[in-house]
Amino acid sequence: MRRRVVITGMGAITPLGNSVPAMFNALLEGKSGVSKTVHFNAKRFPTQFAAQVLDYDITPYVRDVGSWTSSGVNTQFALGAAHQALTEAGILNDSKIDRTRCGVYLGSGEGIQDFPNLIYQIASAYRSESRKMDVPAFSRGALVAFHADSEAEQELHTTAAHLAIEHDLEGPNYTCLTACAASSQAIGEATEMIRHDDADLILAGGSHSMIHPLGVTGFNRLTALSTLNEDPTKASRPFDLRRDGFVMGEGSGMVVLEELEHAKRRGATIYAELTGYGSTADAFRLTDSCEDGRGAIACIRLALKDSGLQPADIGYINAHGTSTQVNDKVETLAIKKVLGETAYQVPVSSSKSMLGHLIAAAGAVELIICVMAMRRGVLPPTINYEVPDPECDLDYIPNQAREKRASHALSNSFGFGGQNVSLVVSRFVN
Repeated sequence: MRRRVVITGMGAITPLGNSVPAMFNALLEGKSGVSKTVHFNAKRFPTQFAAQVLDYDITPYVRDVGSWTSSGVNTQFALGAAHQALTEAGILNDSKIDRTRCGVYLGSGEGIQDFPNLIYQIASAYRSESRKMDVPAFSRGALVAFHADSEAEQELHTTAAHLAIEHDLEGPNYTCLTACAASSQAIGEATEMIRHDDADLILAGGSHSMIHPLGVTGFNRLTALSTLNEDPTKASRPFDLRRDGFVMGEGSGMVVLEELEHAKRRGATIYAELTGYGSTADAFRLTDSCEDGRGAIACIRLALKDSGLQPADIGYINAHGTSTQVNDKVETLAIKKVLGETAYQVPVSSSKSMLGHLIAAAGAVELIICVMAMRRGVLPPTINYEVPDPECDLDYIPNQAREKRASHALSNSFGFGGQNVSLVVSRFVN
C-alpha cells in the first residue's frame, strides 16, 4: 500500500504579507501587492513596478542574525518561510525525531546578493577603447569588495544547504531549478521520496527574487512583462482580454510534507493531503508554451491519475495564470481538454493577479493558497478581470472572493523551457 503524504506545516514570505494568514487574508480582500519598484532605480526601464517583499526582518527566524549578512535575498526569504513551517509542524526543536529521515527539497533561483556592487566592479573594469573587460582589474576590485562567501552564495544548492544546517535536517537534500515550475516540482518529487520510504519528512518549497536590473532587463527583452506603468496595481490581469504581460514578484513558500503514520505518532496537526503529482515537458520552445497545450494537458491528466480522482472531483483550480496572452489561453484550453464540460463548473483563479509572479517560489505559495482555501471554505479571486477574452471562457472568480467548500484542489505551474507541473491537494480524511 502506498505511503500517504500529508502537509503538517506551512510558511510564506510574500508581497502580501510575511505569514500564511496575512497573505491569505489579503488575497481574500482582493489586495494588490504591486507597487513602484524600490529595490533599484527603474525609472528608465520599460517596466517600473514589481510585487516586492517589504518590511521583512530575518531576526525572528534565525539563531545568529549576523551570520546571514552576506547571504542572498532568496536564502533570507527561505529562512523565514522555513522557520514558520517547521514551527507550525512542531518539529523545530523536537529532540525525539530522527533527523536523518528529515530532508529538504527546494526549488530555488540564483542568489545574487549584491547586484549594485557587482555592476560597479564590472563597469570599473570595462575599457571603452577596446570594448573589453580588464579581467585583472576586475579581480583586484572584487577581492576587496566582495565577501569571502560570495562564490558559495551564487550556487543554486546553497539555500537548501543553509536550511539543512540551520534546522539539523540530515536526510536527503536536493535543489531543482525548473523556472516557474521549480517549487511545485520540488514538492512533487519530495512527495515521491516519502512515498518510496526514502524519508519520513521533507521541508519542500521554493524561494526566489529576480527584482534586480539583470532580471527585469531579461524579461523586458522577452517582452514578457507588463508595461502598465501608469497603474501598476492593475498591471497583472490574468485571463483579461487586455493583458500585456506578467508582473515580477519575489518571496518564499514552504510546506512540511510528512508520511501520515509518522505525523500521527507525533500528534501533528494535518492540514491537507498531497494526493496527486504530474510532470511533463512541452519539448517545444524555451519561452512559450505549445499552442495545442499538449504538455499542460498531459501534466494535469497525470496528476489526476496519480490522485485517483475524476475531473468532477476537483472543486477549485489555482491557475498558473501569468497574465500573458499565450499562457492564459493555453492553460484555459488544457483545463477544458482534461475536464471536459466539467471545466465550466469548476472555479479557477490566479493568485498572480495580486502576488505577481514569484518565479521559482510561485508554485509552493500557490499550493499553500489551495490548502487555505479548502480549510477556510473561501476561494480567492482573480482581480483586474474586467474585459472577458472569448478564448478564456471559464469561471475565473472575478474580482471578489467566493465562499465554496472544496475537497480537492488542483494547482498548475508551467515554466519557461516547457516545464509543467500539476499538484492535487485534498482535504484530509483519516
